[in-house]
Amino acid sequence: MSLRHALLAILTAEPMTGYDLVKYFDGSIAFVWNAPHSQIYPELRRMERDGLVEVRVVPRGEKAEKRIYSISETGFAELRNWLTTLAPYQGERDQYRLRSAHFEMATYDAARRQLREHLRHYSQALREWEQMVDDLENRRVSLLQQRLAQRPEAEHEAIIAFRRFAFRGEAAKARTEIAWAEEGLALLDDLEAKRVPLWGEEKAGAAQKG
Repeated sequence: MSLRHALLAILTAEPMTGYDLVKYFDGSIAFVWNAPHSQIYPELRRMERDGLVEVRVVPRGEKAEKRIYSISETGFAELRNWLTTLAPYQGERDQYRLRSAHFEMATYDAARRQLREHLRHYSQALREWEQMVDDLENRRVSLLQQRLAQRPEAEHEAIIAFRRFAFRGEAAKARTEIAWAEEGLALLDDLEAKRVPLWGEEKAGAAQKG
Protein backbone atom coordinates (compact mmCIF):
# COMPACT_ATOMS: atom_id res chain seq x y z
CA MET A 1 0.00 0.00 0.00
CA SER A 2 1.24 3.49 -0.76
CA LEU A 3 0.26 6.81 0.73
CA ARG A 4 -1.48 7.84 -2.48
CA HIS A 5 -3.89 4.91 -2.27
CA ALA A 6 -4.77 5.88 1.29
CA LEU A 7 -5.44 9.47 0.18
CA LEU A 8 -7.47 8.34 -2.82
CA ALA A 9 -9.59 6.14 -0.55
CA ILE A 10 -10.42 9.15 1.64
CA LEU A 11 -11.30 11.31 -1.35
CA THR A 12 -13.92 8.80 -2.49
CA ALA A 13 -16.06 10.14 0.37
CA GLU A 14 -16.12 13.74 -0.94
CA PRO A 15 -13.83 16.52 -2.24
CA MET A 16 -11.64 18.02 0.48
CA THR A 17 -9.06 20.66 1.15
CA GLY A 18 -5.60 19.47 2.09
CA TYR A 19 -6.31 20.48 5.68
CA ASP A 20 -9.50 18.41 5.84
CA LEU A 21 -7.77 15.49 4.15
CA VAL A 22 -5.04 15.49 6.80
CA LYS A 23 -7.65 15.72 9.56
CA TYR A 24 -9.61 12.74 8.26
CA PHE A 25 -6.40 10.84 7.56
CA ASP A 26 -5.42 11.18 11.21
CA GLY A 27 -8.87 10.07 12.36
CA SER A 28 -9.23 7.02 10.15
CA ILE A 29 -6.56 5.79 7.72
CA ALA A 30 -3.68 6.60 10.07
CA PHE A 31 -4.86 3.76 12.31
CA VAL A 32 -3.70 1.29 9.66
CA TRP A 33 -1.31 3.36 7.50
CA ASN A 34 0.71 5.89 9.45
CA ALA A 35 2.40 8.77 7.66
CA PRO A 36 3.71 12.15 8.85
CA HIS A 37 1.91 15.26 7.64
CA SER A 38 5.09 16.38 5.88
CA GLN A 39 4.59 13.55 3.37
CA ILE A 40 0.94 14.21 2.59
CA TYR A 41 1.07 17.57 0.82
CA PRO A 42 3.99 16.63 -1.49
CA GLU A 43 2.14 13.42 -2.35
CA LEU A 44 -0.99 15.41 -3.21
CA ARG A 45 1.08 17.49 -5.61
CA ARG A 46 2.44 14.34 -7.24
CA MET A 47 -1.08 12.91 -7.49
CA GLU A 48 -2.20 16.12 -9.19
CA ARG A 49 0.73 15.85 -11.59
CA ASP A 50 -0.20 12.23 -12.37
CA GLY A 51 -3.85 13.10 -12.98
CA LEU A 52 -5.15 11.09 -10.02
CA VAL A 53 -6.85 14.10 -8.45
CA GLU A 54 -8.46 17.24 -9.77
CA VAL A 55 -7.93 20.56 -8.02
CA ARG A 56 -10.29 23.51 -7.72
CA VAL A 57 -8.90 26.75 -6.30
CA VAL A 58 -11.48 28.83 -4.41
CA PRO A 59 -11.24 32.02 -2.33
CA ARG A 60 -10.57 31.78 1.38
CA GLY A 61 -11.42 35.07 2.99
CA GLU A 62 -10.62 38.29 1.15
CA LYS A 63 -7.09 37.58 -0.03
CA ALA A 64 -6.23 33.91 0.50
CA GLU A 65 -7.12 30.87 -1.55
CA LYS A 66 -7.59 27.19 -0.81
CA ARG A 67 -7.23 24.11 -2.98
CA ILE A 68 -10.02 21.55 -3.00
CA TYR A 69 -9.01 18.05 -4.12
CA SER A 70 -11.35 15.52 -5.71
CA ILE A 71 -10.58 12.08 -7.07
CA SER A 72 -10.48 11.91 -10.87
CA GLU A 73 -11.59 9.05 -13.10
CA THR A 74 -7.91 8.14 -13.44
CA GLY A 75 -7.69 8.14 -9.66
CA PHE A 76 -10.70 5.84 -9.38
CA ALA A 77 -9.13 3.50 -11.92
CA GLU A 78 -5.84 3.50 -9.98
CA LEU A 79 -7.64 2.75 -6.69
CA ARG A 80 -9.74 -0.03 -8.25
CA ASN A 81 -6.64 -1.55 -9.85
CA TRP A 82 -4.84 -1.51 -6.49
CA LEU A 83 -7.81 -3.09 -4.73
CA THR A 84 -8.27 -5.84 -7.31
CA THR A 85 -4.57 -6.76 -7.68
CA LEU A 86 -3.26 -9.39 -5.30
CA ALA A 87 -1.01 -7.74 -2.71
CA PRO A 88 2.33 -9.56 -2.28
CA TYR A 89 3.36 -10.24 1.29
CA GLN A 90 6.52 -8.52 2.45
CA GLY A 91 9.34 -10.16 4.37
CA GLU A 92 9.15 -9.62 8.10
CA ARG A 93 11.27 -6.94 9.79
CA ASP A 94 10.27 -7.11 13.43
CA GLN A 95 12.79 -5.48 15.74
CA TYR A 96 10.87 -6.56 18.85
CA ARG A 97 11.14 -10.27 18.02
CA LEU A 98 14.74 -9.74 17.00
CA ARG A 99 15.52 -8.12 20.34
CA SER A 100 13.68 -10.76 22.34
CA ALA A 101 15.56 -13.55 20.56
CA HIS A 102 18.79 -12.12 22.02
CA PHE A 103 17.69 -11.05 25.49
CA GLU A 104 20.45 -13.20 27.01
CA MET A 105 22.84 -10.41 25.94
CA ALA A 106 20.79 -7.82 27.84
CA THR A 107 19.87 -7.72 31.50
CA TYR A 108 16.71 -8.88 33.21
CA ASP A 109 15.79 -5.26 33.94
CA ALA A 110 16.35 -4.16 30.34
CA ALA A 111 14.35 -7.07 28.95
CA ARG A 112 11.49 -6.36 31.35
CA ARG A 113 11.56 -2.69 30.42
CA GLN A 114 11.17 -3.54 26.74
CA LEU A 115 8.35 -6.03 27.31
CA ARG A 116 6.50 -3.71 29.67
CA GLU A 117 6.65 -0.99 27.04
CA HIS A 118 5.34 -3.51 24.48
CA LEU A 119 2.50 -4.32 26.86
CA ARG A 120 1.72 -0.64 27.47
CA HIS A 121 1.79 0.21 23.75
CA TYR A 122 -0.52 -2.59 22.65
CA SER A 123 -2.87 -2.19 25.59
CA GLN A 124 -3.39 1.42 24.50
CA ALA A 125 -3.75 0.31 20.87
CA LEU A 126 -6.36 -2.27 21.86
CA ARG A 127 -8.43 0.36 23.65
CA GLU A 128 -8.28 2.58 20.57
CA TRP A 129 -9.23 -0.23 18.18
CA GLU A 130 -12.14 -1.34 20.33
CA GLN A 131 -13.35 2.27 20.52
CA MET A 132 -13.03 2.60 16.74
CA VAL A 133 -15.09 -0.56 16.20
CA ASP A 134 -17.74 0.74 18.59
CA ASP A 135 -17.77 4.13 16.84
CA LEU A 136 -18.15 2.42 13.47
CA GLU A 137 -20.98 0.22 14.59
CA ASN A 138 -22.79 3.24 16.02
CA ARG A 139 -21.90 5.42 13.00
CA ARG A 140 -20.08 8.04 15.07
CA VAL A 141 -17.12 8.34 12.63
CA SER A 142 -17.56 11.58 10.68
CA LEU A 143 -15.81 10.35 7.52
CA LEU A 144 -18.01 7.25 7.57
CA GLN A 145 -21.10 9.45 7.91
CA GLN A 146 -20.05 11.44 4.86
CA ARG A 147 -19.31 8.30 2.87
CA LEU A 148 -22.69 6.78 3.74
CA ALA A 149 -24.41 10.00 2.72
CA GLN A 150 -22.81 9.69 -0.74
CA ARG A 151 -23.71 6.04 -1.31
CA PRO A 152 -27.06 4.23 -1.75
CA GLU A 153 -28.49 2.79 1.45
CA ALA A 154 -28.26 -0.73 0.00
CA GLU A 155 -24.43 -0.43 0.16
CA HIS A 156 -24.25 0.78 3.76
CA GLU A 157 -24.07 -2.65 5.37
CA ALA A 158 -21.03 -3.65 3.31
CA ILE A 159 -19.28 -0.31 3.86
CA ILE A 160 -19.56 -0.67 7.63
CA ALA A 161 -18.91 -4.41 7.69
CA PHE A 162 -15.60 -4.22 5.80
CA ARG A 163 -14.26 -1.46 8.03
CA ARG A 164 -15.33 -3.35 11.15
CA PHE A 165 -13.61 -6.45 9.76
CA ALA A 166 -10.34 -4.54 9.22
CA PHE A 167 -10.34 -2.90 12.64
CA ARG A 168 -11.29 -6.10 14.45
CA GLY A 169 -8.24 -7.65 12.82
CA GLU A 170 -6.07 -4.91 14.31
CA ALA A 171 -7.68 -5.46 17.73
CA ALA A 172 -6.94 -9.18 17.43
CA LYS A 173 -3.28 -8.41 16.62
CA ALA A 174 -3.07 -6.17 19.68
CA ARG A 175 -4.44 -8.95 21.91
CA THR A 176 -1.84 -11.34 20.50
CA GLU A 177 0.97 -8.86 21.20
CA ILE A 178 -0.30 -8.33 24.76
CA ALA A 179 -0.35 -12.08 25.38
CA TRP A 180 3.17 -12.40 23.92
CA ALA A 181 4.56 -9.66 26.19
CA GLU A 182 2.89 -11.21 29.23
CA GLU A 183 4.39 -14.59 28.32
CA GLY A 184 7.81 -12.98 28.02
CA LEU A 185 7.54 -11.28 31.40
CA ALA A 186 6.54 -14.58 33.00
CA LEU A 187 9.53 -16.25 31.29
CA LEU A 188 11.90 -13.64 32.72
CA ASP A 189 10.46 -14.16 36.21
CA ASP A 190 10.90 -17.93 35.89
CA LEU A 191 14.49 -17.74 34.62
CA GLU A 192 15.51 -15.21 37.24
CA ALA A 193 13.91 -17.27 40.01
CA LYS A 194 16.03 -20.21 38.86
CA ARG A 195 19.10 -17.92 38.96
CA VAL A 196 19.80 -18.53 35.29
CA PRO A 197 22.70 -16.19 34.40
CA LEU A 198 22.53 -13.83 31.45
CA TRP A 199 25.61 -12.85 29.52
CA GLY A 200 24.38 -9.25 29.60
CA GLU A 201 24.22 -9.31 33.40
CA GLU A 202 27.81 -10.57 33.51
CA LYS A 203 28.99 -7.81 31.17
CA ALA A 204 27.10 -5.16 33.13
CA GLY A 205 28.67 -6.37 36.37
CA ALA A 206 32.16 -6.32 34.88
CA ALA A 207 31.62 -2.79 33.58
CA GLN A 208 30.57 -1.58 37.03
CA LYS A 209 33.66 -3.12 38.64
CA GLY A 210 35.87 -1.54 36.00
